[in-house]
Amino acid sequence: MSTVDVVLVKAGRTKIRYPAALLHDDGTRITVRAEWAGEGARDFGFVRFEPGDVFTEYYWRDRWYALKEVRGPQGTLKGWYCDITRPAVLSGTELVVEDLDLDLWRSADGTQVLRLDEDEFAESGLADRDPEAARQAVAALDELELLARQGDFGTLTGS
Repeated sequence: MSTVDVVLVKAGRTKIRYPAALLHDDGTRITVRAEWAGEGARDFGFVRFEPGDVFTEYYWRDRWYALKEVRGPQGTLKGWYCDITRPAVLSGTELVVEDLDLDLWRSADGTQVLRLDEDEFAESGLADRDPEAARQAVAALDELELLARQGDFGTLTGS
């Protein structure tokens, strides 16, 4: 199994870089697995990410989002965190993804579907700088929210 570095870029700067096991690449969808790469625990209020959590991450070369299945150290599903991004680019051993601020959370039991960071997205100025990218980002968030409310991420992950 090979390893890639996931590079999350935001506003032109690297936000985070972490190693991940490359599980699958069919030319369109790239699947990797990595442990929580943040420093210590991060409590969002609706979920807590912490050392030992495992993320199975799905990226697309033709879609404007990334889907991350989050499990605790014992394998218990916490939920799905979705980043709205430009399509992913795999170059050599770097998987580069540009974060567009919008996010979505779906709890494991489906009782929580939360649109996140819409204020950050509005403040980013993307709509003025790149209206087409802003349109794609909002459309991607709407699509993911619909799938999350239907409980149908399996159509994206192949599971």
